[in-house]
Amino acid sequence: MSGIFKAHLEKFISINDKEFEEVFKFFETKTVAKKENLLEEGKICRYHYFVLKGLLRQFFINEKGVEQTTEFAIETWWTTDNIAYEHKQPASFSIQAVEPSEVLYISSENQAVLLQKYPVMERYFRFIYQRAYAASQMRMKYFFSLSKDEFYFQLMRLHPEFVQRVPQYLIASFLGFTPEYLSEIRKKFAS
Repeated sequence: MSGIFKAHLEKFISINDKEFEEVFKFFETKTVAKKENLLEEGKICRYHYFVLKGLLRQFFINEKGVEQTTEFAIETWWTTDNIAYEHKQPASFSIQAVEPSEVLYISSENQAVLLQKYPVMERYFRFIYQRAYAASQMRMKYFFSLSKDEFYFQLMRLHPEFVQRVPQYLIASFLGFTPEYLSEIRKKFAS
């Protein structure tokens, strides 16, 4: 599994085998069962997670008591409650495995030491955060500028792997729909 992480790093930075071995020591691995939580809302967020295999989702419980999915993470994507992780405070979100998963994770303390010892990793994380921020901006644009139907079709065009892989009730949650409304949209699309 370390090969997946090394190949991912090499998309952004140059790192030789010896450096990678040292960098990899800062991370731990974990197998996560379907529906197992890596983080629970209200608990201190201690880790940043990298998906080696599987699918994670981040969500919160809204004022109606309904789970609202805010993001997904598939292979080679990172996820955490960024504010809670950075400030070592209670999380505003939960992170849960949608399917059996393998993750790498790093504590904020280890990440601080890693970045100091290997400045090239600072560059890597800058690229990762820039991409995540850009994706968040586009999601907000779609949310405010597209109709619900268009928002779903845009997701299908840009991320067909999600539409095939993620349960429909979670896609509905991510898009801010009810599962019934998503079912209606899918019926329109099929006809």
